[in-house]
Amino acid sequence: MSIDIELIRRSWALVEPAADKVAMHFYAKLFADYPHIREMFPPAMDSQRDRLLRALTQVVLNLENVEGLGEYLGQLARDHRKYGVLPEHYPAVGRCLVIAMRANAGNAWRAVYDSAWIDAYQFIADVMVQAAEQESEYTPPSWTGVVVGHEMRTREVAVVTIEPDQPYPFKAGQYATLQTPHWPKVWRPYSIANAPRRDHRLTFHVRVVPGGWVSTALAHHTRVGGTVMLGPPRGSLLLERASTSHLIFIAGGTGLAPLKALIEESMWLPDRPSIDLFHGVRYAGDAYDLPDLRALRSHHRRLRVVKAVSDDPQEWRRESAVDALLNHRVALDGDIFVCGSPDMVQVTTSRLLHLGVPSRLIHTEFTPGAPTLVYS
Repeated sequence: MSIDIELIRRSWALVEPAADKVAMHFYAKLFADYPHIREMFPPAMDSQRDRLLRALTQVVLNLENVEGLGEYLGQLARDHRKYGVLPEHYPAVGRCLVIAMRANAGNAWRAVYDSAWIDAYQFIADVMVQAAEQESEYTPPSWTGVVVGHEMRTREVAVVTIEPDQPYPFKAGQYATLQTPHWPKVWRPYSIANAPRRDHRLTFHVRVVPGGWVSTALAHHTRVGGTVMLGPPRGSLLLERASTSHLIFIAGGTGLAPLKALIEESMWLPDRPSIDLFHGVRYAGDAYDLPDLRALRSHHRRLRVVKAVSDDPQEWRRESAVDALLNHRVALDGDIFVCGSPDMVQVTTSRLLHLGVPSRLIHTEFTPGAPTLVYS
C-alpha cells in the first residue's frame, strides 16, 4: 500500500473541524456532476452524511492496520452491492471527495495532499471492487424475503419472521440490514434472533424507535405475506470468539436477539457450554420473549435465564442486568457477551472492567448501524 499516512492525517486534521461542510459539499458535487448516482440514495441525506464521515475517520485511524482496514473495506463493498454500486462509480466518488476536502481546508491545503488522497482512495477502491467481485460469484446483492410471521409482543416490540427467496448464508450472532417497500433505499440493521435453520427462515426482534421509518413500518405496517429486502449478513458477535466453557450473556431490550441465536447454536455443540443469560428491561412487561426463553431452557440443561427489571415500581427488586449478575453471585470467570443500545453496552462494559473482568473476555458488537463509506 503506497500511501503517505502522515500526509493523509495532516490533511484530515485540516478538514475534520469542518467535516459536516465537507460531507455536504461532497454530495452536492457528486449529485451535480453525476446525477444518475442520486438514484442510489435515500431521499433524506442527514444520516448518510454522518455515515460518510464516520467511515472516513475509520479509514484514517486504521491506515497502519492494513489487514484490518482491508477487512473493513471488504465488508463495506459486499454491503454496497445492494445499492447497485459498480466499479465505474468509484472514480467519481474519489474525485468529488478530494474536491470537497480541498474546498473546505482553506489556504492550508497543499497539492501533495491531493496526491496522497488519490493514492489512498485508489487503494480503497481496489480493495472494495475486488471484494465485491468475489462476493458476486456466489451470493446475490440482496435477497427478497416474504413475511411468514408477525407478532406484536408489546406495544413497542414486534417479532417478525422472514423467509428469503434464496438460502441466506449467515452465522448465529450476525445481523442483516432490512428495507421495506414503504421506504425504498432506506436500510436499517436488525440482529437475527435464531441460528441457521433448515427452512432458512430468519426471525428479527424489532423495537419501534420514535420517528423511526423502518422500525415503524416493520412493526405497524407490515403483514404476513408482505415482502422486505435483506442485505448481506454482517457482524462478528460470534460464539467462536469464546475461549471458556462458561458464558455470560448480558442483553438490554432487543439486544437479546443475537444472544438468543448464540444459545441456539450452543445446543448443537458436542461440549455444550454453561450459559447465564441476564435480560435487562425497564418494566416487567418489556420482557417480551420469556416463553421462548423458557422453551430454550427446557432443552438446554446448562442454561439459566434471569430477568432484571430496572424501573418498574411494582417490582420488589429493581436492578440492572449487571446488578442481577452480582446478586446471583455468578463467577466472572467466563466469556461475557454484551448486546443492547450503544449506551447500555458502554455502561455495562465499563462496569465489567471496573469489576476486574479482562477486556479479552468481554465481547460486544459495535457494527450494527456502523458507517458505510458512501452508499447507505
